[in-house]
Amino acid sequence: MLLDSAIPISFSYFISTVSMIYAQYLSQDMPEPAIDLKYPGLALFLLGIAGNFYHHVLLSKLRIKDDKGYKIPKGGLFGLVICPHYLFEIIGFCGVSLIAQTVYSLSFTLGTTLYLIGRSSATKKWYLSKFENFPREIKTLIPYIF
Repeated sequence: MLLDSAIPISFSYFISTVSMIYAQYLSQDMPEPAIDLKYPGLALFLLGIAGNFYHHVLLSKLRIKDDKGYKIPKGGLFGLVICPHYLFEIIGFCGVSLIAQTVYSLSFTLGTTLYLIGRSSATKKWYLSKFENFPREIKTLIPYIF
């Protein structure tokens, strides 16, 4: 990843994390939610982190040393969606929203989801323009649906 992309993305995650922690702090004196969603949220978060990591490992293995060419990713859910790492990132943020149960965490998750939908749509268009043999049945973000 280029440094000019990594810095703003890292800064964005840092600011969002700090804001989410502050929102939790502000909600300390409020009544607890009627339904405790910490454990389902933790399960979703762990699934999201693991799936995201796995698909990033697959992406990292695409290029062998000194290889500058682009390739179509294979393995994992890459045969079903163009950006499974984005799908799992969204799942992880849904888990965080269930754990936190604040308006801020929900807003952040919705914003991130919309952003990643746009990124995966652009990625699919790019792959279709660069590879004649790119499978057209591969969905953008959600297997078999979108």
